[in-house]
Amino acid sequence: MLITQSAGKFLKRNSTLHLGEKEVDLSIPVVAGIVNITPDSFFDGGKMEDETTMLKAVEQMVADGAGIIDVGAVSTRPGSKTVSTKEELARLLPAVKAIHKSFPDVALSVDTFRSWVAVRVIDEVGPIIINDISGGSLDSNMFETVGKLQVPYILSHIKGTPLNMQEDPQYDDLIREVAQYFAERVKKLNKLGVKEVILDPGFGFGKTLDHNYELLNKLDAFKVYQLPVMVGLSRKSMIWKALDAQPETALNGTSVANTLALMGGADILRVHDVKEAVEAVKIFCEIKATII
Repeated sequence: MLITQSAGKFLKRNSTLHLGEKEVDLSIPVVAGIVNITPDSFFDGGKMEDETTMLKAVEQMVADGAGIIDVGAVSTRPGSKTVSTKEELARLLPAVKAIHKSFPDVALSVDTFRSWVAVRVIDEVGPIIINDISGGSLDSNMFETVGKLQVPYILSHIKGTPLNMQEDPQYDDLIREVAQYFAERVKKLNKLGVKEVILDPGFGFGKTLDHNYELLNKLDAFKVYQLPVMVGLSRKSMIWKALDAQPETALNGTSVANTLALMGGADILRVHDVKEAVEAVKIFCEIKATII
């Protein structure tokens, strides 16, 4: 895959996310480091077992070049069952507050599909990016809440719920259907006053292996919206199954997939391994610099 003419054109735009006094410049792709405060996430569940361990991991991510730290307290792996709002907040709030206190200049995003959780976190630490894997489908108040909060919102595509999304997902035309999904929801968000939307095509969220690679191959189709695009490919089954491997041995495959995503127009890479993703961005920028 080479950088397409359309992707090259759109990548020249200078987008900025606003988080109160903080700004995230997307003129160069940004890496978001994943911090899962969960016992059951598919790759790193249970690794952030205490605050000290978590803060050391975040410190390393920041040192390696992460522009965003994305914190989640509910596993959304295929087949996962949700937890209560009370439990999510009990896990999430102490972690986000500790990270904010130790790294006050780092932009934070919170991986939640609950509007009330977003409200509570923002009340505690100030403006954050809301990363909603459900695209507003699991909380009917989410879009209106984001409009009132006036914070950036990651709009993800999903078919079904985490519990059932991988039970034989079917599409007549994958790219058209995902594009229509984005168009409808971006329109609703704009009407409710949401000014900064990031699109996430939802790799692994209601897609087969072939669906995921079609999305990756045609990622630049979503640049028509003139909105930033985030991809979350890190160590997912679309990589390790294709390599007959496991999540623990899928780092090299993840780096390859991330590089292809950058060449297709990705603005944010959401990853477990920040250093390698930052290196992929640097190589990509060298290639991009040759475009006339």
